[in-house]
Amino acid sequence: MKPRYNRRNFLNALTLAAGPLMVPDASYIHMYRMGRGKADVPATFRQDPMSDIRQIEAGELSVGYAELGSKDGSPVILLHGWPYDIHSYEAVAPLLASRGCRVIVPHLRGHGSTRFIYEATHRSGQQAAIGNDVIALMDALKIPRAVLAGYDWGGRAACVVAALWPERCAGLVSVNGYLIQDISKAARPLAAKTEAGFWYQYYFLTERGHAGLTANRREIARLMWTRNSPEWKFDDAVFNRSATAFDNPDYVDITIHSYRHRLGFAPGSPPYDDLERRLAAQPVITVPTITLDGGSDGVVPATDGKLAAGRFSGERQHRIIPHAGHNLPQENPRAFAAAVWELASRHR
Repeated sequence: MKPRYNRRNFLNALTLAAGPLMVPDASYIHMYRMGRGKADVPATFRQDPMSDIRQIEAGELSVGYAELGSKDGSPVILLHGWPYDIHSYEAVAPLLASRGCRVIVPHLRGHGSTRFIYEATHRSGQQAAIGNDVIALMDALKIPRAVLAGYDWGGRAACVVAALWPERCAGLVSVNGYLIQDISKAARPLAAKTEAGFWYQYYFLTERGHAGLTANRREIARLMWTRNSPEWKFDDAVFNRSATAFDNPDYVDITIHSYRHRLGFAPGSPPYDDLERRLAAQPVITVPTITLDGGSDGVVPATDGKLAAGRFSGERQHRIIPHAGHNLPQENPRAFAAAVWELASRHR
């Protein structure tokens, strides 16, 4: 099927995302991307839209999440990466809510106020677990179908749902394309420059890395923010607002398991064995998709998207967002929101 996306549709989506109802103007977006303080933000946006956190039991978790917009709006679930938090969407969520979307922004397992219901539950960080968490949250909130959007861990969770439960995914926005891990090929080296950017993954394979993350979780996160997004000039206030999410008691164990599992150094949690077998087949994503690359991503260099084309069988468009790094929704919220709105607007 030939994609319906074109330049006019994209520009229309941008225009809609910049509509008059509770939408930051260009000066706000500029100030936001430059990391300036809240004193410079228009009065409408001085209150943190991510500050009203709700809790709901979903699967094996009590999930902390922010919700904006109308209960009757098109559901959108925004999923953050590691080491980041829900503030990646503090500008994106109001943009989408202002267009009538029901916007859900959960803390992933190991972050913020999300907790395990039972102490004995294995602290798994594997891809099947974070994908299944999204389905459990949708069930708990009685959301049958939603547009899913994310980057890094959150993008992977969204891809897992889109591939394994396409009937629950109305559309997918994924930064860096197809993110389902092929663990059978984990031992194959990448280009040296790319490998260098993944230093932390190999560090976390060691007990020294486990101890280092325990002792220096904020310092490691800040170093990664800087390297992941070399053009993003965030300030202390922006970083510290997110860094509180890393104080979660399960943050270290989930992080360590995630990277050890994906590299073949730790077994998965048995409840997810069947899902991991299905993901090992690298299932094709059939739902309408927009993939994004940051033009200045310090972890995953931007591409033309063609290499992953065979992993998508439905409508798909790939976009490169200039000057954006790995935390794309926080660095260029208008571009990210436009992509989400282009899919969500079909389901009003």
